[in-house]
Amino acid sequence: MAREIGLHHVISPAVSDLLALANGSDFDRVAEQVRDLRGCTHPVNLHGWTATTDPATKQVVRSYRSEDEPSGRLLTTCGNRRSSRCPACSRVYAADTYHLIKAGLSGGKNVAENVRDHPRAFVTLTAPSFGPVHNRKTDHAGKPRPCACGTRHTEDAPALGTPLAPATYDYTGAVLWNAHAGQLWARFTTYLRRALAEHLRMTQKALNAALRVSFAKVAEYQMRGLVHFHAVIRFDGPDGHTSPPPSWATYDALKAAVGLAVERARLTVESDAIGERIIVWGREFKVDPITALGDGELTDARVAEYTDAKVAGYVAKYATKNAEGAGTVDRTLMCRPCQGRGYVRGPDSFHDLCPDCEGSGQAEPIKALPVQQHARQMIRTAWALGHLPEFAHLKLWKWAHMLGFRGHFSSKSRAYSTTLRALRDVRRAWRLAQAEAARASAGLPVSDENTTLVTASSWTYLSSGYRSGEELLAAQVRHELAATRDLKERAKTEGAPWL
Repeated sequence: MAREIGLHHVISPAVSDLLALANGSDFDRVAEQVRDLRGCTHPVNLHGWTATTDPATKQVVRSYRSEDEPSGRLLTTCGNRRSSRCPACSRVYAADTYHLIKAGLSGGKNVAENVRDHPRAFVTLTAPSFGPVHNRKTDHAGKPRPCACGTRHTEDAPALGTPLAPATYDYTGAVLWNAHAGQLWARFTTYLRRALAEHLRMTQKALNAALRVSFAKVAEYQMRGLVHFHAVIRFDGPDGHTSPPPSWATYDALKAAVGLAVERARLTVESDAIGERIIVWGREFKVDPITALGDGELTDARVAEYTDAKVAGYVAKYATKNAEGAGTVDRTLMCRPCQGRGYVRGPDSFHDLCPDCEGSGQAEPIKALPVQQHARQMIRTAWALGHLPEFAHLKLWKWAHMLGFRGHFSSKSRAYSTTLRALRDVRRAWRLAQAEAARASAGLPVSDENTTLVTASSWTYLSSGYRSGEELLAAQVRHELAATRDLKERAKTEGAPWL
């Protein structure tokens, strides 16, 4: 196309493609489609159609075909929650998570507002030690103390979290703990209810009839490559957030039950190759009350006061992070064609060497990854354990880049608050209402809100990403959005009246 409009002299393929788009008759629609993605870095390309009809009159109220687009395809956001993959979509995910957590603390989003009067706690559960690591401890005044190695490490020191003695560090135990952390959390929630009944000297049946325990939790990687969990745990009445808990269901009872559950929750892992391992929580855990109001600030190191907004913001921040904070990579190392096994089945049903990875099962060699030796050894250990028969069900080769952790980064109990799907449905309904208003202003027919409509659609996945010229447009959108956010932040800081 570039040659047809005399752009063959442009050296940059991206600029050449952008100029070709700009010289087309439908450039405004191309720019609009990219702008509607609001900076998504890796959009999904779809081909298909959708039609909404009125079943009474059989009239098509709305219709759309990707063939009518200038590029013949529909671009939609990737929806990736990881900020390392797509900052734009991760911000939407973080905002949804914030409102989900906040609703369970302050009410709203179909959650009763008196829920803020229920006993709530912010709980942090950590992994045990698998060997001493470089750290940055502080004294009561907040001044850094020397590490065991004798050095006062800075906050960004590369050595932080790495073993003092790598040769004796229990990498197998660390990877297996990550792999079973999700199951250990599930076991903890079971023992929490049992411990609470024991502390209150009640039967579990009586406790369940009078009280419901609701929670929401998020996983975060420590610098040593192990996950720990931050959780909001709340007491409700038997009908959930709409009913108050009994007077004897107090924060003190919750704190005592957490301590007992942390001590008793454990899993046993047996293996002929490595023997028996007991998966338990670390000794360091925290249980802090959450207040409804306050101006305290919540940070990683020091807490003035745990408030609804601060806790929700803290949980939402870690909901979009992955294992990159532990020094690993944000992509799977599993060879897709052979699923990490190193072989594929040939026409004769025999195992043939995978031509893509040459039998290694790795999409890229572990020894070539741009990571520190500690993260590399965690990855290598996860990969090796995954190929043991007794751990085959864990598929650790698939989760080696996650250092063995294979659970959900964020989860909640059913009755805690609203759901991410409900929040997305509200956003979709708002956008549909905006589109209907635009059709009405343009003099086009709109649907009657009292009429039940039927929607039919058919979509096929084509690919992911932009064409080179669209990528330049997307970069401009991201630049404008970032400038707007910076301006708003500066206005808040400086108290500027224009925003």
